[in-house]
Amino acid sequence: LQPVDVGGVTVSRASLHNEDEIKKKDVRPGDRVRIVRAGDVIPEVLERVEASKKKRGKAFSMPKTCPACGAKVFREGAYYFCPAGLSCPPQLIGRVIHYGSRDAMDIEGLGKKTAEDMARKDLINNIADLYTLSVDDLLKLEGFARKSATQLHEAIQGTKNPRLDRFLYALGIRHAGQRVARVLAKRYRSLDALRKAKRYDLAKTEEIGPEISRRVTKFFQEEENKRVLKRLEKAGVKVKEMPSDKKASPLEGKTFVFTGKLESRTREEVQRLVEDLGGRATSSVSGETDYVVEGENPGSKLEEAKEKNIRILDEKAFEKLINDQ
Repeated sequence: LQPVDVGGVTVSRASLHNEDEIKKKDVRPGDRVRIVRAGDVIPEVLERVEASKKKRGKAFSMPKTCPACGAKVFREGAYYFCPAGLSCPPQLIGRVIHYGSRDAMDIEGLGKKTAEDMARKDLINNIADLYTLSVDDLLKLEGFARKSATQLHEAIQGTKNPRLDRFLYALGIRHAGQRVARVLAKRYRSLDALRKAKRYDLAKTEEIGPEISRRVTKFFQEEENKRVLKRLEKAGVKVKEMPSDKKASPLEGKTFVFTGKLESRTREEVQRLVEDLGGRATSSVSGETDYVVEGENPGSKLEEAKEKNIRILDEKAFEKLINDQ
């Protein structure tokens, strides 16, 4: 959009959501449109404004093939997808970046630029290839010297014994985020048990609906994924079983919200710690919140907690709570 002021904010881009909305509103390049900030936040195209005597642009149409690899795209719900999987370069790069991200396998040094260079130089074709890379292979990457290549190699090799929930999240199964991965890992405890689980059995799991169970089952049934998992095992990746819940943690089922800066840990570390101990970390205060942990310079969440009579912990009290586990 040409920049315009909307409620005190300069807006130059706005959401059209998906192809159906574009067709419904018949919005084309060059049109004049009326926009609003949905929920006073997200700029959204509300409607097209008629302009007399002006030739309109060409109607939008979704590409029939993937612009990256040429595979014929397919529609699912409101969205279009490329079916090529890891043979589509951007999907391969995205999968590798996700696998190495902090909340997944936490491979320091494996960022977007490095993943792109790995794919461009044909060093990887799937996530299992990461474990076959030598220090000399990594020296081929742009900006890598012997020390940095060795550090990345060690970081990759150091993830060969991941816990089940983190490994599941790292695989990038659609609709299986951190919370879902944790729930599935706690119920099935081992990767082998989860792989053998039937769709109807998965759907019986609390918080797991029919769509998630379908996605998880489909993932483990696809031949390409079976090959990658087999290669991971061959490379020495041994996924740890989840411990049994014979002794329930006091954090089990509790919901935490953090506000302000903590001295001893990063926000990501404390959120992961809460999840590891059976709790849940969310970003907003609600009626389901059990604890609000207050750090330095807390925000409005602290006031919300006081208004809702939610228990507030300082960092010392929080550390005592988790150290009692």
